[in-house]
Amino acid sequence: MIETAASNRPDAGKAAAPSPFHEGEKRIQTRLRVRDEIEAWARQVIRDALPDQHREFYAQLRFLVVAARDDQGQPWVTLLAGEPGFASSPNPADLAVAALPAIGDPLYDAIHRGDDIGVLGIEPHTRRRNRANGRVSDRADDHFRLHVEQSFGNCPKHITERVARPVAASPRASQVRRSKGLSDTAQRWIAGADTFFLGTGFRGRGESVTYGMDASHRGGPPGFVRVLDEGTLVFDDYAGNNHYNTLGNLELDARTSLLFVDFERGALLHLCGSARVLWDADQRTIRFALDEVVERPHALALRWSSPQANRRKLRVATIRQESKDVRSFTLVPADGQPLSPFVAGQYLPVGLAFAAREHPVERTYSLSNSPHDPHYRISVKRESQGLMSRQLHDEVRVGDIFAAGPPTGTFVLDPRSPRPAALVSAGVGVTPMVAMLHALAETETPVIFVHGARDGQHHSLRDEIRNVASANPNAKLHVAYSRPGIDDVVGRDYHSAGRVTASLLKKLLPALDADFYFCGPATFLADLQRGLREAGVPASQIHTESF
Repeated sequence: MIETAASNRPDAGKAAAPSPFHEGEKRIQTRLRVRDEIEAWARQVIRDALPDQHREFYAQLRFLVVAARDDQGQPWVTLLAGEPGFASSPNPADLAVAALPAIGDPLYDAIHRGDDIGVLGIEPHTRRRNRANGRVSDRADDHFRLHVEQSFGNCPKHITERVARPVAASPRASQVRRSKGLSDTAQRWIAGADTFFLGTGFRGRGESVTYGMDASHRGGPPGFVRVLDEGTLVFDDYAGNNHYNTLGNLELDARTSLLFVDFERGALLHLCGSARVLWDADQRTIRFALDEVVERPHALALRWSSPQANRRKLRVATIRQESKDVRSFTLVPADGQPLSPFVAGQYLPVGLAFAAREHPVERTYSLSNSPHDPHYRISVKRESQGLMSRQLHDEVRVGDIFAAGPPTGTFVLDPRSPRPAALVSAGVGVTPMVAMLHALAETETPVIFVHGARDGQHHSLRDEIRNVASANPNAKLHVAYSRPGIDDVVGRDYHSAGRVTASLLKKLLPALDADFYFCGPATFLADLQRGLREAGVPASQIHTESF
């Protein structure tokens, strides 16, 4: 899922804007057959400034991941840390960072005015992450300022939950060990890692906001990075937001840096070298050839909790077939204690054990039930290539146990808004909207619920939605089937034939005076955002989540 808010700038993201991708990224997107879909979506969500949501997010962080080049042009990636507020945004175009790489860091004294910088803000305990790329506009002895050229959010997949806490700085913080190969200790460290950070970049001729550095996150079960020898690593490239920034950079510039963090000791392991993509029909693998190792055993004055610290065991109480390809799973606490509350629109991080895998597989699913229920419910579409969704549909039974983190996410209703709420979804994107519909039934807020499905067989949670909407005098319901079945009757099963579009929303809400909450595929979201913004709907009234 990708949580987004439109840019503060009224002209940002219009279709006439140049592509947010450089040639390498376009090649990868074309090869993987997502080029047209991701271009339309990215024009809406890759912004040239920080939206308010991101500005607030960076200000609450204790650390940032930063990618830059040293004086020889080699990319490195590092962590910069401080008290919340050490990163701040004085205006939407700038990110000010009151920290610089310390002595011993491979980027020490390497950040200068005009340099390309990639920043990743990540909050592991909420699984939120946002990226900002640009150039250094100001640099002093204790801070630098990044002028933002691209800003966008990332999905929470593969982020291991941890909570950071400050500790006293070590008097040996500047201690460093350099080598040309991986020691036995470093190899064990990497082999047991569930997280690392990656720094890549490309700068072509001329000027383009698509050029620059990029800092990204990679996560998976321990062992997802494989050590072939003291100078070679390989790791699988998991599906993400389909931007393919890293793979696109590697297409044009193989120089790469990896960063591994010892979350219990505060140690950092920096690696630099080159990487290439090994293409396979089923899985892309990246092979990294090492040039240099920089190990900093006492670098950080931060420690993180164990990944399992916030996990609870939940038991599957009921399973219900909601449509041809969607099942709902009601989850109750295995220990009998009350569940953590959630806000409508949030999602649940879920871990499921597999017999053939040493470690559980984790995914996030929107909660589809009322926040007032004493249980959680997730409604999952079976995807032919989805490891977790196939397991849920084919193998999970009542009584099975899940490991789950607390509900999280910021795709939620704005309780301060005086405007009506328009809940608009397509396909399985209906799941957070059902929770929102339940929540709004407890208020006097007018709500219109608009949903698009293929046909009646693929219309998930249909009866529940009808019942909740009919019981709420402030609610209106409109269902569109793109390909109605022979048994589907207009007026009984659905209200209009075709897809949910901005034109349809204009017919249902002529004044377009509402807060719009969209959830569905990327092209669906891009088309709706573009149509509403061309119609004059302010960016602050459009909230989206992609799956």
